Amino acid sequence: MWADESVFYQIYPLGFCGAPYENDGVLQHRILKVNNWIDHILDLGANAIYFSPVFESDTHGYNTRDYQKIDCRLGTNEDFKEVCDNLHKNGIKVVLDGVFNHVGRGFFAFEDVLKNRENSPYRYWFQNISFEGNSTYNDGLWYEGWEGNYDLVKLNLKNDEVVNYLFDSIKKWVEEFDIDGLRLDVAYCLDWDFIKRLRSFCKGLKPDFWLMGETLHGDYNQLVNDAMLDSCTNYQCYKGLFSSFNSMNMFEIIHSLLRQFGPEEWTMYKGKHFFNFVDNHDVTRVASILNNEKHLPLIYALMYGMPGIPCVYYGSEWGTKADKSQGDPALRPCFDEPVSNELTKFISKLSKAHKESKALNYGGFLSKVLTNKQCVFERNCDGDRVFVAINADENEYTAHADYQSGCGIDLITGDKVDFGGGLTMPPYSAMFIQV
Repeated sequence: MWADESVFYQIYPLGFCGAPYENDGVLQHRILKVNNWIDHILDLGANAIYFSPVFESDTHGYNTRDYQKIDCRLGTNEDFKEVCDNLHKNGIKVVLDGVFNHVGRGFFAFEDVLKNRENSPYRYWFQNISFEGNSTYNDGLWYEGWEGNYDLVKLNLKNDEVVNYLFDSIKKWVEEFDIDGLRLDVAYCLDWDFIKRLRSFCKGLKPDFWLMGETLHGDYNQLVNDAMLDSCTNYQCYKGLFSSFNSMNMFEIIHSLLRQFGPEEWTMYKGKHFFNFVDNHDVTRVASILNNEKHLPLIYALMYGMPGIPCVYYGSEWGTKADKSQGDPALRPCFDEPVSNELTKFISKLSKAHKESKALNYGGFLSKVLTNKQCVFERNCDGDRVFVAINADENEYTAHADYQSGCGIDLITGDKVDFGGGLTMPPYSAMFIQV
């Protein structure tokens, strides 16, 4: 599938465009700003973009008011169509956030329930509504909010009317914006039968339509399979990526990858392509997590080199800092224009190497050298072999192993590498050696 060979760029549109947090109802054509960033996205090597919520919402995008209308703070449907058309013309696929578990209190059907109560035709659109209870909003009725958040009203995805409404919305997104896939918000909360129906519906619209789900823990095979999702967020390796550098313990991330993709029969996810990241709109920026700033390019190299689909969160490609403790708005800022520095140039080289290597897109995972501060692992697919080598130490290191070859080309720099006597890695270095 196209996504398996892609590099993603994530934008949180409301923050990226500098929209007010509260929906003020004022139409502003802010989403057109994306047009000015297309050259930067291409320079970074990304060929797919994942937009966090773009549809009309109460505040942060995940409390939807209208699934069929672009948020007025961002612009009009025509504005977003222009953006999508320009992205597609430049060979960039478009994936939207599908927020189907819950809606905002401003959603038309919920407003009707608040007004008409038992007489509302939408009373069964929502999970566990009780007209004998109350909520923190003192509505005189109780309903299920996502994880106790009553501004996020949980939908009843077993109700055919709800499902048909959502599917009709998705069909409009495909017809109007020609979207290429969906990232399902809190996919781990969704009804499994709904996900199966969703897959069938979306693949009927576009055979190569890509479905990726937000998952945090558990067995990913339960959601990523031939009847449900194509991919999911690899949170199981997210923490291991940065803590391996901060604790100088490469065993943590390598053992996680061996458990997921290693050569043994008990490997959990061999052949699957998960969505990899070092940060996103929900977590602290990686530049604020790493103890040693010289590890910043290295963590990106490790993320690009491991099995899966790499994604870069807007602004982090030049080392933006922000901590989750500062609140979500701090993680989702507005930048006047993109920045180009040594990190962005390095990530561009990683993107190029990843997209052009069959081994990095589809290869298995075999650990060759592993110490606290260094790792070398092999990716191999149909004879295309790449060794990913990371030295997180301040000193040079020579990694000895059976490489079955004495020389190769570093896909990052284009330089010839002779490692017949062992692979010598400079301090704080990363190499993708194709042999």
